[in-house]
Amino acid sequence: MTELPTAVLGRTGLEVTRLGYGAGHRKPMTEEENRAMVRRVVDSGINLIDTANDYGNSEEMIGLAISDRYSEVTVSTKCGCSPRGHSWSRDNLFRGLDESLERLKTDRIDIMQTHGGSVQDFEQNGTVEALVEMREQGLVNWIGVSTNLPHLPTFIEWGVFDIFQLPYSALDRTHEEWITKAAESGAGILIRGGVALGEPGVGKGSSSEWHAFEDAGLDELREDGESRTAFVLRFVTSLPSAHCNLVGTTNPAHLRENIDAMLRGPLPDDVYAEAKRRIDSVGVSPSPV
Repeated sequence: MTELPTAVLGRTGLEVTRLGYGAGHRKPMTEEENRAMVRRVVDSGINLIDTANDYGNSEEMIGLAISDRYSEVTVSTKCGCSPRGHSWSRDNLFRGLDESLERLKTDRIDIMQTHGGSVQDFEQNGTVEALVEMREQGLVNWIGVSTNLPHLPTFIEWGVFDIFQLPYSALDRTHEEWITKAAESGAGILIRGGVALGEPGVGKGSSSEWHAFEDAGLDELREDGESRTAFVLRFVTSLPSAHCNLVGTTNPAHLRENIDAMLRGPLPDDVYAEAKRRIDSVGVSPSPV
């Protein structure tokens, strides 16, 4: 098993690998392929897996593959999903919780997040109260929200969320300063979109977003043999408050590449500073707090 770098996930105290596995697959897999991939992830040393109630059969495959190995991993999932879209009511949140418990073959969820939702949604539906109730009943250990601006500042002020899942990459630095602010509040930070779905032609990223990589001249900063995707992954890891970077793949070779990139560690300080300067120059800058 590979010894990946770790970080403490805020006030949860959980020591998680800085590379997590995002189990929202975009490529169809057979059940056996899916289960094998989940087992491969855990065997590789990754100890945080992120899924959701509406990620197809993802929760079922995790439960079938590793329910006997939950002592080795932290599993985060999401609620608020429903067959008719999203609903932030207590009834729908608990309905999703019950489904997730059954699918994951467990009696307690490590991290339960809402799958989006605005400040107004939560205030009108008593969403936070429902999450707190889940925790008080011992059905979940930690509560969080998968969110973004403009909702994030208010959610931080509420001081109730243990986890924030936020979008961030070298190609989308909007939340960079807010990620640090959220971490300073004591919350654990999960990063989604950290490799911008991977370079087009290799991953599923969009050419329009990846143009920023070329426009900023980041190829000149890559180490010999380092892919663009690996460089972007290391860029995210260079932000200390980005505790865990969730990267999904159905390709074992890509999983190995991601692990190898993490083992190389964050970018050198001078390279990181120059990368940010170049990215700023093409207009991919963080929003001020």
